[in-house]
Amino acid sequence: PQPGTYYTQQLGLGFDEISAGNLLLVNEDLEVLEGHGMPNPANRFHSWVYRARPDVNCIIHTHPTHVAALSMLEVPLQISHMDLCPLYDDCAFLEGWPGVPVGNEEGELIAGALGDKRAILLSHHGQLSTGSTIEEACVIAQLIERAAKLQLLAMSAGTIKPIIPELGREAHDWIARPKRHAAAFNYYARQILRQHADCLN
Repeated sequence: PQPGTYYTQQLGLGFDEISAGNLLLVNEDLEVLEGHGMPNPANRFHSWVYRARPDVNCIIHTHPTHVAALSMLEVPLQISHMDLCPLYDDCAFLEGWPGVPVGNEEGELIAGALGDKRAILLSHHGQLSTGSTIEEACVIAQLIERAAKLQLLAMSAGTIKPIIPELGREAHDWIARPKRHAAAFNYYARQILRQHADCLN
């Protein structure tokens, strides 16, 4: 609602427990302005991304299974399939693990490594996806986990062959559009609402 304020989840709640009613409104120092509970201190580094990227209005930061497994190999995400092209040349890579990101140094490091990309794979950690909208950030976060899964599968079978850069960039711009993000988000929302209908309470 105000510049420098953000909604985040309470520490200790699983995704299936988070609802509109238990979100916390916090400032850049993670001080709770509205709501009850403690925000995750590891979310502190998100403030650095928001400050460095005025175009970012939402961050999705998770440690999903395939992203986490790929992060253990210290290799960047390889985008070599049409469906994954919204991430083509749009996913940064932080090779060195700075430790648990609760300090200013980690915030500066991760925000700097992200640069102008939409997402970043963090070695020995997880992923961070951004968007100008909630829909965009959520779709990118879903896509990076799928990309990591496909990369691990392909690497187990052989050497991944790159796609032609011009075609990758063309596909990126053609697929990564607000209407497509909204359509994909609405699909994911319908799925979740069937399992977790009280999340809007």
